[in-house]
Amino acid sequence: MISAGDQVQLAWRTTDATTVSIDGIGDVPTIGVKTVTPAESTSYHLVARGAGGSADATARVTVNAPPAVVVPVTTMSAEQEFKANVQDAFFDYDAYDIRSDAQDVLSRDASWLVAHPEIRIVIGGYCDERGSNEYNLALGQNRADAAKNALVTAGVAATRIRTISFGKEKPFCTESTEECWQQNRRAGFSLEH
Repeated sequence: MISAGDQVQLAWRTTDATTVSIDGIGDVPTIGVKTVTPAESTSYHLVARGAGGSADATARVTVNAPPAVVVPVTTMSAEQEFKANVQDAFFDYDAYDIRSDAQDVLSRDASWLVAHPEIRIVIGGYCDERGSNEYNLALGQNRADAAKNALVTAGVAATRIRTISFGKEKPFCTESTEECWQQNRRAGFSLEH
């Protein structure tokens, strides 16, 4: 018994033979040794012919199946799975109405959340740095509430969602550019712990 890829030697000796052949190898000398590397279990059948007739012999080489390759199963944590499937929704300047791109995002978020009814979430309302603290706290709350309402309309139980406004106090980006401000105008999703 050998493993796939291993070599084995076939050895034979005949007397009074004029031709000798081994199936799968072909003609061989009357006495010899041949190294083979079978990929699967194989029977080597030798036939020797001479003036007195023919004779045959068979040698079986058993090849063990290669060991099963164990692929480690990597499971995502609940947090990683949540982050991979639930995306934040973004808003225009000084607005809390749901944009068309945010509607698509919230629809996908809702589908995943409906399929995972055990998960409770927090929606944080965020704003860019412009405007007063009080104004941005109110705007952030309106953004979080708008995202919650969209999820509830799509079938997510309201009791699974808590909202909070961070206003401009926890920016994702701190540069004073439109690209940065856009990142901060969001309804951000996290798991309720």
